[in-house]
Amino acid sequence: MANGILAAILSFFIPGLGQIYAGDLQKGVIFLVILIIFAIFGSLIFRSWLVWLIELIYSLYTAYDAYKMTL
Repeated sequence: MANGILAAILSFFIPGLGQIYAGDLQKGVIFLVILIIFAIFGSLIFRSWLVWLIELIYSLYTAYDAYKMTL
């Protein structure tokens, strides 16, 4: 059984890693791909406060999702 706090921490810092830790490889890979798309978009197009805010909200969502998966 996966630890919910650890899954949330992993997924906050690297979205998708907590989902993989919790046992859902497919969802974790999808979240990682979305993270890569955010990184490419942010570095190639522009790097503003809006991109940072979207990435923060995304990290919080993935952390919450990883925590809920372990319950």
